[in-house]
Parts: sequence; C-alpha cells; structure tokens
Amino acid sequence: MDEHAVLLEQIAEEMRATARWTGRAQLSQRVAAALAKVRRAAFVPTGSAQAAYANRPLPIGHGQTISQPFIVALMTELLDLKPDDNVLEVGTGSGYQAAVLAELARDVCSIEVIPELARAAAAALAQQGYGNVVLRTGDGGLGWPERAPFDAIIVTAAAPNIPPALIEQLRSGGVMVIPVGPRHGDQELVLLRKNAAGEVTQRNVLPVAFVPLTGG
Repeated sequence: MDEHAVLLEQIAEEMRATARWTGRAQLSQRVAAALAKVRRAAFVPTGSAQAAYANRPLPIGHGQTISQPFIVALMTELLDLKPDDNVLEVGTGSGYQAAVLAELARDVCSIEVIPELARAAAAALAQQGYGNVVLRTGDGGLGWPERAPFDAIIVTAAAPNIPPALIEQLRSGGVMVIPVGPRHGDQELVLLRKNAAGEVTQRNVLPVAFVPLTGG
C-alpha cells in the first residue's frame, strides 16, 4: 500500500474514532474520491515533500501551515457539497484545501492575506489543472461580496468570533465550517447553518488548533 493509500486509511480510522462528536462515521464517496485524487505532495514546500502524506499539519512558511489531512477531510465532509455549489474558502494557504473543494463544487473562491502564499498557491493549482478556483489577496474576514452569496464557506484559520460579513454572504440553506477561539487558546470547530428564513444555528464539532485568522 503506497503512502497516499495509507493516509486515506488513517483518515477513515479517525472518522470512525470521532464519530460520536462529529456525527460522521465515514466520508461520503465523493469526498473520499476527491482526497484520493488530489496530490498533497503538489501543495507542500520542497523541503517537506517526504512528509507530504503524513497525517499532520506541515509548515508552509510565513508562520502558516497546511492543515492535517484528517481535518481537511472532516471540514470538507461537513460542508455536504453539491456539484453546482459556489464555495468560499478563507485562507488559501498552500492551495491544497482549495484543490479538494474544486473536485466537489462548481466554483471555488479563495482568499489569502499573504501575497507570497497566494502566488504560490495559484501556481500550484494551475499546474494541477484546477481552472475552477479563483483567488484574491486580502482580508478573508470581509469575505468576497462580489462573488456572494455562497452555498458553503470554509475558514482555515481560527477567528475569535465568526465574522459577520461571512454570515451575511452565506446563502439561505448554506453551511459554514470555521474554527473559533483565541490565538494559542481553546478553539472549537464550529458548524454553522443558515436556514431558509435566514436564521443561524451553530454547534461545536471538535476541539482544534489552527493558526489565527489575520486581516490585511
């Protein structure tokens, strides 16, 4: 079994182990297929290539990380993406999460506050053939009003509170997954839903540890 296949099995084991909190004992076939297809090795720095398929976060420079594959899988699973969805990602990072989203949704709009990371991610995504991802550099907490509303929003850095602009740009019936909590403090992965009437409900899914969400 190659290292990519081993990683997918480790993710499956963690899904089963955390099911009583997440409500998801396994990945959907679509999410599992996306994770199997996307080459994580294409989105890590050259110096980390040997650890590309380790089930842990990896540094990508500028104080940022590429998230643990299990967390990428879980957050993606919680979005319940459909093929025609318009998705916002806050925190492009290396571009790996955007690539996974691009396998599942029609359009992926991704915002990165660090210009150097945005350029590297754009190059990696283009090299891997992901033409349905558009990127911009800026403050992700403000969202992307021109591209709203979004069927799903995923935030890959921890915010002390859920940014109101993101809630506003979420379509009625939409879903947001976001880590919430202080820098270096207790953080929770939050699943937020907006119903047809525009009312918002949320629940904590799992304790997590993310780099902080920063503005421009």
